[in-house]
Amino acid sequence: MASPFTDLDRPPLSPRSLERALVTPGALWSRIDVRAETASTNADVAAAAVKGDPEGLVVVAEQQTAGRGRRDRQWTSPARAGLTLSVLLRPGRADAERNWPTLQTGAFAWLPLLAGVALREAVERVAEVDASLKWPNDLLVDGGKCAGILAEAIGDAVVIGIGLNVSTRAEELPETTGLPATSLRVAGAAVTDRDPLLRALLRGLASWYAGWREAGGDAEMSGLLAAYRRGCATIGRQVRVLLPAGETLTGEATDVDGDGRLVVRTADGEQHRVSAGDVLHVR
Repeated sequence: MASPFTDLDRPPLSPRSLERALVTPGALWSRIDVRAETASTNADVAAAAVKGDPEGLVVVAEQQTAGRGRRDRQWTSPARAGLTLSVLLRPGRADAERNWPTLQTGAFAWLPLLAGVALREAVERVAEVDASLKWPNDLLVDGGKCAGILAEAIGDAVVIGIGLNVSTRAEELPETTGLPATSLRVAGAAVTDRDPLLRALLRGLASWYAGWREAGGDAEMSGLLAAYRRGCATIGRQVRVLLPAGETLTGEATDVDGDGRLVVRTADGEQHRVSAGDVLHVR
């Protein structure tokens, strides 16, 4: 394996400094595991969830060899060019110390949207670029896809995977069938240092998650619904939605509701509430 210091624009992350900063008394994060290479951080954390590991595990890969997004699409990135991580949360388990109740699985649908809110805030604050969210799981910068989010429920646990293109050069970006891929570097970000980006993301994710758990999974009460609506580029757009069963829905995306569903008004005026699907912004 090549030395992680061969590309000085892409220094390796420091597990020790990340642990010191993020694994503190009372913090959500219990362990930061930085791996030089792994097939899939989501698969690694899913295995830990099945084994019974507690909430708060974070696995970060400097290079991922078999990453995937929604519908099993491949997610690729050069070594240390992006942030590739997965976290273990257990919203289906009560936490007496924090006074968090057990949440029903119906509330879990908010977790990828919650991660999107935290990611958008971290990118805007640290990288100083304008970012928006494409329902349900993409971060857009300059009209291109800069990050993707994948959440998987495993019993009382949810594994959230995030892949963010940070210092990826234009010629390294993958070909896509939908929106063009981009990176913070290509978008002219003020900061492409992954360390402060990762710290801001994990702190924001922990903060939003705590508020959501304290509100019993109520996205409106916790402020999560309003934050998502503010950052969502899909609301107000004409969209074409490919539904899981293969049907297509076309209309105006008018809202995201309290259950995290996209509300689409078709030409006949009927409102459809979409809980899962691939969305294309028509204009």
